[in-house]
Amino acid sequence: MRLWSIHPKYLDSQGLVALWRESLLAKKVLEGNTKGYTNHPQLERFKMSTDPLLYINYYLQHIYNEALQRGFNFDKSKFIYIDKINLIDVTSGQINYEFKHLLQKLEKRSNNYYMAIKNTIDIELHPIFKLVNGEIASWEVINV
Repeated sequence: MRLWSIHPKYLDSQGLVALWRESLLAKKVLEGNTKGYTNHPQLERFKMSTDPLLYINYYLQHIYNEALQRGFNFDKSKFIYIDKINLIDVTSGQINYEFKHLLQKLEKRSNNYYMAIKNTIDIELHPIFKLVNGEIASWEVINV
């Protein structure tokens, strides 16, 4: 499960659909409706928030918005619309790690997306996050 901190606009179609599905699974986990993935490290940020379900709904709504812009037909009933939320901190190290990780994936499976974003300097965040200085998150599983 990868709940990206970077904006969903960077994901190719395969990545966006995977993010939608994985985020819906994360929502089920946070609702207590599944036995698997309950201790998944990617959920830590949501679990540490003041209201994990509120936050995962906000996360999902922005994936939905990106999908809508691309003409995808995701089910809007799968999340509750949230107007405003306090943002979650994400470190610069985490963003840089995730973006490099995504570039490696895109280079193999979606060269057009890779070429379009490979020189990005100012990486846009998923709207649930705000950038702070720091290293890669302690929960991240680093694939070298």
